[in-house]
Amino acid sequence: MLFVLLMAAALWGVGHLMKAPIQARLYMIGLLYVAVLTALLVLPDGHSLRATLGGSLGEWLLLGVVLAMAVAYRAVLVRLRGRAEALEATREADETPPQGPFSDAEIERYARHITLPDIGGAGQVALKQASVLVVGAGGLGSPALLYLAAAGVGRIGVIDHDAVSLSNLQRQIAHVDARIDMPKVFSAQAAIVAINPHIEVRPYHRELTEDVAETLFAEFDLILDGTDSYAVRDLVNRAAIALGRPVIAGAISAWEGQLTLYDPAGGAPCMACVFPAAPAPGLSATCAETGVIGALPGVVGSMMALEAIKEITGAGQSLRGRMLIYDALHAETRQINVQRRADCAVCGEV
Repeated sequence: MLFVLLMAAALWGVGHLMKAPIQARLYMIGLLYVAVLTALLVLPDGHSLRATLGGSLGEWLLLGVVLAMAVAYRAVLVRLRGRAEALEATREADETPPQGPFSDAEIERYARHITLPDIGGAGQVALKQASVLVVGAGGLGSPALLYLAAAGVGRIGVIDHDAVSLSNLQRQIAHVDARIDMPKVFSAQAAIVAINPHIEVRPYHRELTEDVAETLFAEFDLILDGTDSYAVRDLVNRAAIALGRPVIAGAISAWEGQLTLYDPAGGAPCMACVFPAAPAPGLSATCAETGVIGALPGVVGSMMALEAIKEITGAGQSLRGRMLIYDALHAETRQINVQRRADCAVCGEV
C-alpha cells in the first residue's frame, strides 16, 4: 500500500509543478486507484504485483470511501465559501452609493414631481442642488419649511431666536406640545428631518442682525421672509439686495394674507419700492394684538414654498412684479402689479 501512496503523492507533486488544476490531479489519482482495484480483482492470490500493491480489496475500498468523503467535504466547503463571497459582494454593492443624483428611495419619494412635465427630473435635480433660507420659524415659516423639505430642497436654513410656546401651536404646525420651550429652529429641524432625512438642515438660534445678515444670506440661493416686524423685513431686504438674492415675502394679519417676490436684480421691485417707510404706530399690529385665524398662515406659508419651488425649477409664472392678496374671510383673492421705483432709497441704483 505504501508503494501506491507514494505513487499518488508523486502524481500530485508532478501535477503541482506543471500547474495542473486540482481537478486534473484528482482525476489522475482516481485513475491510479481504479487500476489498483482492477489488479486486486483480476490477479490471483500470491501474484508478485498483488503483493506490491499490499492490502486487501476491502482495505482499498475502505480507503476509497474515506478519500471520497474527504473530497466531498472539501467540495461542500468550496461551495459554501463561494456563496458567502457572493453574499458579501451583494451586500457591498447594496452599500455602494448610487451613481446617479438620486437613490432609489429618493426617486420613489419625488415620483409625483418627476412625472410633472413642468418639473421633471431636471427640476428635481435643481431642487436637490438648491439652498433656501427661511427667516422665521413661526406661522409662515412652519408650513414653508415643511413643504420645502418634502419637495426635496437640498439645503434648508432657518433662523429664529424665539422658543416654542403654547400659544404658537394653534397655527405653527412645525411645532408640537412636547417641544414647548425648545428653540423654534431646533423644533423645526426635528420636524423637517422627520419628513425627509435626505436633506441638510441648518438651524440658527439667534436674532437676524446687520452684522450677520449678509454673511448668512451669502450661503443660500433664495430667501423666504416670514417675519412680522418691519425692522427685520427691512434688514432682510437690504441684505438680499446687497447680494442679489431674491426674496419671497409673505405677511398675514387676522383673516388676510399677502405674498410677493422681491428681486431688483431680476427686474422686480424691492420691499422699499412698495413700502418705502415703516407704517405709523398703531397701523401695523402684530398677530398677538389682532389675532389670526389658525389656518391662514398655513395657506400663505404653503404658497411661499410653492413660489420657491417655481423659482428654483423655472416652472410656471412667478409673482415677480405682482402681489397676491388673499382674503380668507370672504374666500377672495386679488392681484396688484408692483413696480420698481427709480427713486427707491434702497434699490434705486442697483
